[in-house]
Amino acid sequence: INNTVQNLYIQSIDDDLSGEKDFFSKATIKIPGGIKTVFPKTKNQANLIHCMRNSSLVFASGPAGSGKTFLIVAEALSQLLSQKKKSLVLTRPVVEAGESLGFLPGDFEQKINPYLRPLFDSLEALLPKEFLRKMLESGIIEIAPLAYMRGRTLSDSIIILDEAQNTTVQQMKMFLTRLGFGSKIVITGDVTQIDLPSDKVSGLKDAMRVLEGVKDIAVCKLTSADVVRHALVQEIINAYEKAERKQ
Repeated sequence: INNTVQNLYIQSIDDDLSGEKDFFSKATIKIPGGIKTVFPKTKNQANLIHCMRNSSLVFASGPAGSGKTFLIVAEALSQLLSQKKKSLVLTRPVVEAGESLGFLPGDFEQKINPYLRPLFDSLEALLPKEFLRKMLESGIIEIAPLAYMRGRTLSDSIIILDEAQNTTVQQMKMFLTRLGFGSKIVITGDVTQIDLPSDKVSGLKDAMRVLEGVKDIAVCKLTSADVVRHALVQEIINAYEKAERKQ
């Protein structure tokens, strides 16, 4: 390679590296009053944050441990506490994964709390407990089962639907039509962990198919390479994916 071509090649590599560093740097999440600054660890994770900032509706699909829920909650808190949105609503479908809700102890609220606990975990990892308590008590942050969304129109809000692979087509359509002026919806799920009865179609899979190509909607797909839990989790996911391909 002559010197001119070699210099152009090196310059191209430097530009690529600089562009990637900038891409990651701009995806850093700073939460006013929060406990920590959040940094995406993979390119797909950084892309998810950029999608969340630039689209009104975002689908984030990926395996357990890929960081999708934590990153989305962190970015939602950043936008909320930067006063870009007035409220944050987090919801999940209550679907029994081989266990009966009826046999859990306590009243209805106590029965559904375990289903919503992962959302509390993300919030508690990002905000001081007393600050979070005040936000919840004031209704600025709301955590509720998906059924509680029916009949509402949510404006100037960020609305997160977690575990969306367990929604039915009808539930997903109901949820999507809650979108009010100035709001943003983010939907997460793992289509390999559907707990619906075998005769039910996943609302997440159906929505991503129906809404493909619609303007202002982004679809971000994370993979086992984005898993940031124990290294064994990535191996487990890969093993299951390999077994499913053989079937």
